[in-house]
Amino acid sequence: MEYSVQLTFREQWLDERLRFSDFKGRLKYLTLTDASRVWMPDLFFSNEKEGHFHNIIMPNVYIRIFPNGFVLYSIRISLTLSCPMNLKLYPLDRQVCSLRMASYGWTTDDLVFLWKEGDPVQVVKNLHLPRFTLEKFYTDYCNSKTNTGEYSCLKVDLLFKREFSYYLIQIYIPCCMLVIVSWVSFWLDQSAVPARVSLGVTTLLTMATQTSGINASLPPVSYTKAIDIWTGVCLTFVFGALLEFALVNYASRSDMHSDNIEKKYPPSETEQSTSMDLPSDQVEPDNSSNFAMTGYDGPLQHSLQKPLVRQPEDTMSMDRMEHCELHMQPRKKNCCRSWLSKFPTRSKRIDVISRIFFPIVFAFFNLAYWSAYLFRKEEQDE
Repeated sequence: MEYSVQLTFREQWLDERLRFSDFKGRLKYLTLTDASRVWMPDLFFSNEKEGHFHNIIMPNVYIRIFPNGFVLYSIRISLTLSCPMNLKLYPLDRQVCSLRMASYGWTTDDLVFLWKEGDPVQVVKNLHLPRFTLEKFYTDYCNSKTNTGEYSCLKVDLLFKREFSYYLIQIYIPCCMLVIVSWVSFWLDQSAVPARVSLGVTTLLTMATQTSGINASLPPVSYTKAIDIWTGVCLTFVFGALLEFALVNYASRSDMHSDNIEKKYPPSETEQSTSMDLPSDQVEPDNSSNFAMTGYDGPLQHSLQKPLVRQPEDTMSMDRMEHCELHMQPRKKNCCRSWLSKFPTRSKRIDVISRIFFPIVFAFFNLAYWSAYLFRKEEQDE
């Protein structure tokens, strides 16, 4: 990870060998354009990857020598500097990029760099960056110790805030729209197989293409970024909508198979016993029920007047039956089951449940995602 900067670098030091007379104030300073004519500190940019000087139309460099021996060196440079970034909160992150200047060969016993008192770093007004905002900067010292000695070092820490509006428009809103479009298949008829399959596959491929485009613009890292969680969950929802149709199609074919079996093999009629109210003259005193055939007066009538249902020894008394009936409570109606019973097929019930389940889960995910990352972003600011 790197960043590019164009800067005007100035440094000043005292070289008593270069003192001269100012001719009673008439000579303010001498100007040179060849830096090899005077002694210069061996400063270098320690985190530089590449850079160049500007030579159009003339070399953008000058050296001013003052009568008291002070030397001012100024040059215009373009640099590409390394900037290690922590992308765990990307694109809700802030990054600190440093500009380090150190002595290459002179130790602190011979050369020490100091920041100029009062506004050592000046930034152009109305600085606009495409995807970042420069919030503030800090100046500090970063002396380094090696086997050959201690070397003086200066650094500038630049705090950049990533502009979230770009990513909101280009990534988050389109991903939400793709997820919502994938839910349209829940309202399509279960028999519209080409429409539902093409809708699910198209949204899945579009989501996968957008995810690969996002990752292509970022360096490969070993940890999970905030944008990875977002795109991964959105891709899961789109894939889940496609799997939901596979389940609906299987349930629909299963329902059709059951209907065909019922039409081919209708259920046989079974005899059901019914309770009959008998007249009092056909009930014996011992509470046993006798069935008699009326309208026929013959020997068969007396043979049929025998107990056919139950005998006194295995019957339950009326008092005990009333006691059992008091303890039997009617079942409580389940609202969800009674509502789902309006839809006769399992495939239709799956679609109806998905219309409610998918949006609710996605809403909960949004609530958890934005709460977690915006809260961590505030902690990072502090």
